[in-house]
Amino acid sequence: MEVWLVLTTLPDNASARELAGRLVDLRVAACVSIQAQCVSIYRWQGQTEEANEVTLLIKTTASAYPRLEAIVREHHPYDVPELIAVPIVAGLPAYLGWLADATGIEESC
Repeated sequence: MEVWLVLTTLPDNASARELAGRLVDLRVAACVSIQAQCVSIYRWQGQTEEANEVTLLIKTTASAYPRLEAIVREHHPYDVPELIAVPIVAGLPAYLGWLADATGIEESC
């Protein structure tokens, strides 16, 4: 089983909570941690932009990722949302087992 940490940013706490709840309710994420507000500085349409954002740390599996991506694309308020998946190479076996169970995966750790 491959477990992943997926990151995305949203414009405010309300939209972050809504998306996080949806991902967990639909079992494409075992847990979503909503981080404190941060400032992002980035290039967009030829300009340097600055925005307050809220980062989500989404714990999921590789097999759940395609559904997770589809849900984020459908419900994210940005035209081009940040969506980055990082493989988790090690972790507490009991936690990884819980993660697999929470996302509906039947594989052993």
